[in-house]
Amino acid sequence: MHAKNKTRTRALSAFALTLALGAGLTACGDDTSDAAGTAEVSTTEHNDADVAFASDMITHHAQALSMVDLTLKRELDPEVQALAEDIRDAQGPEIETMADWLTKWGEDVPATMRDHVNSGHDMGDMSDTMDDMGHDDMPGMMTAEEMNELEDAPDSDFQDMWLEMMVEHHEGAIEMAETEQADGQFKDAVDLAGQIIDAQKQEIETMKDLLGS
Repeated sequence: MHAKNKTRTRALSAFALTLALGAGLTACGDDTSDAAGTAEVSTTEHNDADVAFASDMITHHAQALSMVDLTLKRELDPEVQALAEDIRDAQGPEIETMADWLTKWGEDVPATMRDHVNSGHDMGDMSDTMDDMGHDDMPGMMTAEEMNELEDAPDSDFQDMWLEMMVEHHEGAIEMAETEQADGQFKDAVDLAGQIIDAQKQEIETMKDLLGS
């Protein structure tokens, strides 16, 4: 009987040691994740990833709104026109929010295509300026040539071209927002990234359905 108790005690001790080792390995795994760049979210502090997200997304959203502007004098299906207005209603306020963050952080608010629209320049001037700004390598951004092609497209081609370009544009925004989710520190910016991902994934599905109809 005594031998059985000793055997049982040794087994329990071995089990406890296994659990401890497992917990230690899990903790090491968490440390590796932190070292890989996952930031602790803060309601007050921000990091370089937050600044990059706000700066780049302002530029990205501004181009989307310029694409929406091109729909104003076009004959579009009601569903497409409604989608364009939804994009305007969502992304305009988001630009203002991100600009406020950058100002609060003492960072520059980037000049965008929208600045030139509001100054009375036409799309050709905006496209030239976009090339000078060097944003062609941003995910989903249209080139100056693509923007000119969209503006000059005949009505018969415009709607499908606009939808196809906006799908690509949204996919780029989602990629940028996922980077912010992974690397950002400022909670409001990380939360906005999640909202952008959810909204634009849904809009992509809508646009793909419209292209297929």
